[in-house]
Amino acid sequence: MQITKDLFGLLGIVESIYERLKKIFIPPRAYSWQTLIYLSLFSWIMSSLAGYPIKNVIAFFGWAFLIAGTSWYTTDQPILIPGTNMPIGAVITGFLVSVFAFGHEEDIITTRTIVLWPTISALITAVPEFFEGSGIDSKRQIPKAEVRQRIIVLVGCCLILSAWIQLYFTVDKWARQYPTLLFEDFSRSAFVIKTETRRQVPENGAKILNRIQPLVQQQLEATPWSNVERWLIEAPNTKNSLGRVNALGRQVIQDLSRQSGKKVRENQVESLEELRYWNVDARVINRKGGGYRLDLLASWDGPRSANKSYYLRKSCQIDPISRPADVSTVNIKKPGERITVAEIQCDQAPKPVPESLPPKQ
Repeated sequence: MQITKDLFGLLGIVESIYERLKKIFIPPRAYSWQTLIYLSLFSWIMSSLAGYPIKNVIAFFGWAFLIAGTSWYTTDQPILIPGTNMPIGAVITGFLVSVFAFGHEEDIITTRTIVLWPTISALITAVPEFFEGSGIDSKRQIPKAEVRQRIIVLVGCCLILSAWIQLYFTVDKWARQYPTLLFEDFSRSAFVIKTETRRQVPENGAKILNRIQPLVQQQLEATPWSNVERWLIEAPNTKNSLGRVNALGRQVIQDLSRQSGKKVRENQVESLEELRYWNVDARVINRKGGGYRLDLLASWDGPRSANKSYYLRKSCQIDPISRPADVSTVNIKKPGERITVAEIQCDQAPKPVPESLPPKQ
């Protein structure tokens, strides 16, 4: 007997669930939101089977049916967002409208979709207030003063929200195009996400100096001291409008730009436009104990958050050492003769200097 009661109870639950699903999925009449949703699904199926340009026409109507059906369903019994007069249905409908208007096949959700979503949702909330009635019997009207006030506040707040979202995407784009900006101090900014944890030596500037260093060492290491001194005199000075180090820097920047462009084509990283804002220079300083100090400098001439400038410096100590002459490379007069050559040691990593480039000697 108990089994029979349990069975009928289970059948009652199943019947109740069936009635609820029937109410949702089966239109009570032809003119209903379910009909529009089914028409949108049918349109998308047909568009997937059609060719261009008919495909786009059918897809357009599919989006129109989906937006209309969703708007109808969510406004039958509107649920307001707490603390506002905006229905949740308007937010959902606004998202669909934004995706339809600004998305594309390659990327449905774009930056413009997210930015304009709040504003479109606010406009969807405001439009019904200018009409009285429903369906074909609706008439235009001017909302009451208190309603107009709510509409103005809602639309204004959503415009501000869209502006903040746009600011986020703009700053993010700047940070990806010019990673050196993250070296700036934004701790006192009221609208930029704090980046103290991300502050470090600018990657591209350090990469330029790290690539120049072995080229300089290759030209100076174990080279006769007289040739080294001549090289150091010409390094920071102009020669055919370019100093030696400056010419090496331009070559390195061109190589990095080509490598970056290859990665862009392979969709690995975004283009680093900031490479062209780095300039390379050098300063030579006589050391009191003998020898020279060669400072390889990379200065940032791109956008900055303040008028202060800075540059990266990588210092190399160049000292004369005596060693036996190499018979294969040096003309020697006596066996065992010794010659003076250069020994060069450079810093492990570039260091940022928060000031303008030092003047040339």
